Amino acid sequence: MQRGFFITFEGSEACGKSTQIRLLTQRLTERNFRVSLTREPGGTPIGEEIRHLLQFSPSNTAMTPEAELLLFTASRAQLVREVILPFLRDGVTVIADRFFDSTTVYQGVARAIDPAKVKLINEFAVGDCRPNLTFVLDLDCEEARLRMAARANPGDAKDRMEQEPIAFYEAVRQGYLDLAQTEPERVKVIDGSGSIQEVHQLVWEHVETLLSQAPFGNLLAR
Repeated sequence: MQRGFFITFEGSEACGKSTQIRLLTQRLTERNFRVSLTREPGGTPIGEEIRHLLQFSPSNTAMTPEAELLLFTASRAQLVREVILPFLRDGVTVIADRFFDSTTVYQGVARAIDPAKVKLINEFAVGDCRPNLTFVLDLDCEEARLRMAARANPGDAKDRMEQEPIAFYEAVRQGYLDLAQTEPERVKVIDGSGSIQEVHQLVWEHVETLLSQAPFGNLLAR
């Protein structure tokens, strides 16, 4: 059986990942691909507990960057072995809302943890599990702030990441752009300021290229 594809979406808060994941899933499903969605942190019962701790627990305000790094990668290690790899081996296409690139950028760049240590921990967490294709939805930091404010409901609690200063998100954005420069074959930067359909079409063009490449052959014709 053909191994499934692994596609990940990255970017700062409010860049449009959820919408684009939904549209890509719909398009692949219409072409008879089996698709599974997952997110980070989370995606497993253990991961969801870690997600709550990282984002909303009242105990997380004093969390150190090192503890944050290890919690994110602990969730990922469980997700890879419990969900992602079994689906890929069964020929299912997995689409992930964030993966190890988030740790490379958020903790290795914005939190200024030694990138070599982040890389080592990332590799330990995921083993040989690597995305076939990664999309970075790039968005100006001020525009992202406006989107976050517009989508918030009265009384909603901001998660810990959403409370970071603008300088943090500027570092995140630059980190993703630098990452794309180092891995241009895998990491594709998409302008997230376009319309939903414009962004989706750019995403689909890259996915279409992936699906048409050997050894995958004529999967698009299925």
